[in-house]
Amino acid sequence: MKLSVDEFRKWDNKRVTLLGMSGVGKTRISNLLRNEDWFHYSADYRIGTHYLDEPILDNIKKLAMQVPFLHDLLRADSIHITNNISVDNLKPVSSFLGMVGNPEEGGISLREFRHRQTLHHEAEIAAMYDVPEFIRKSTEIYGYRHFINDAGGSLCELEDEYVMDLLSMHTLIIYIRASREDEEKVIRRAEAAPKPLYYRPDFLEEQLDVYMREQNLPYAAMINPGEFVRWVFPRLYRARKPRYEAIAREYGYTISTEELGAVSDETDFIALLEQSIARAG
Repeated sequence: MKLSVDEFRKWDNKRVTLLGMSGVGKTRISNLLRNEDWFHYSADYRIGTHYLDEPILDNIKKLAMQVPFLHDLLRADSIHITNNISVDNLKPVSSFLGMVGNPEEGGISLREFRHRQTLHHEAEIAAMYDVPEFIRKSTEIYGYRHFINDAGGSLCELEDEYVMDLLSMHTLIIYIRASREDEEKVIRRAEAAPKPLYYRPDFLEEQLDVYMREQNLPYAAMINPGEFVRWVFPRLYRARKPRYEAIAREYGYTISTEELGAVSDETDFIALLEQSIARAG
């Protein structure tokens, strides 16, 4: 959606999609606006509570069945396992996605990792297809005036053109570009505490091949899961940047992490979006 500043100001029910790598401030600003009449649509929350809820629970139960005490209780239907996913606690989603590598170090097999990557890919696309319906619900059911789509960090990897056309049709797309300093912070944070990630299939295969040759590893099962994520994250970051920039050029607008960091309320946020629109015009 492309608007003039005047059109944006007259837009009574504002709808915004935030794009960018994990750690650039999407969820922080979404949570802030949630207290100021904005419906917060979290893509990761939708993925975890709807599209991957059953696979996540199946994986937890599979692990629990390996414990004799829990095995007997589960077989007898004496205990019930549920997810406790919230917008601020998405760990079950990342735990399910997992990290490829040595099972003795918390890794999962390459075959299973690819399977879970596919499930996440399909779930993320479906969650974005749901945005128009949740825009309707946010107003008609919950009475929110505005809507913010807190998109996942891997949105630029989906390679589904309809997703971006759909989001552009219904929302103002805002790419949050990290400053050099913030980019380094995001990378350092990821290296200090490696977390499961979604990778575009061809990128994953290419990077696995390079990493295993560099480390002289004949099998993926010999990969140290955390070390691979530390090694690959800067490469993933660099690969995603031009993809996000291309989306912003075609479909939306760009703000910086420094600009977003200075936002403390809805008034600041609206002013920043107006500034971004004016720059592009």
